[in-house]
Amino acid sequence: MRQPLIMGNWKMNGSREEGVQLAKALAEGLNATSQEVAVCVPFVYLSDVRGALAASPIALGAQNVADQASGAYTGEISAAMLADCACKYALVGHSERRSYYGDTNQTVASRFCQAQKQNVIPVLCVGETLEEREQDRTFQVVDEQLDAVIEAAGIEAFENAVIAYEPVWAIGTGKTASDEQAQEVHQYIRQRIAARNPVIAEKVQILYGGSVKPDNAKALFAMPDIDGGLVGGASLDAKGFLQICHSV
Repeated sequence: MRQPLIMGNWKMNGSREEGVQLAKALAEGLNATSQEVAVCVPFVYLSDVRGALAASPIALGAQNVADQASGAYTGEISAAMLADCACKYALVGHSERRSYYGDTNQTVASRFCQAQKQNVIPVLCVGETLEEREQDRTFQVVDEQLDAVIEAAGIEAFENAVIAYEPVWAIGTGKTASDEQAQEVHQYIRQRIAARNPVIAEKVQILYGGSVKPDNAKALFAMPDIDGGLVGGASLDAKGFLQICHSV
């Protein structure tokens, strides 16, 4: 059985004090849990949140990682720096990075590889836009996003990686992905991995990242190929996020 993973993505929200208080509230509410929980916090608050989670099983994650190891790359944060801050996870290829900051399948693959070189677990985000969905290109887009990483890192790299499916068309558009629509793509992703290595396919965690909330989490997590969630806005509310965590 794959262990469920619930991951909060705080995005560009909160102050230092708010982040610390949120982390403390989560730590108090998750003293003992059967699922793994992680929070991806803004770079500048990693150390503060790390301290707040010191006695907690909650893992620390970053929202991005540089596609280079070191050097004259102003404003970038390397995987080695994340490891130095005790980051267990790093998001790569989040839809907002692809849409707003020009991340390509190739740069995402480079970020994935850099994270793994420093023993930071990459969380590869994949998913289609509304336009791509309406053109029936969902599987084609996911294929391209997965294949770029497989070509760069090899299928074996997914032994120590997580995949998150984000239906971009269902985030902030007023449209909603049904449990069955989410399961369909999760199953497809697992089958794509299985075609190359069925053992890894059975082990890899595939999270759902399409506006997970307390009122839809339980039904989503009941789907056979959904192993948890990448939670955005709802992760900023301790009570709501804890409800999602306890929905597994």
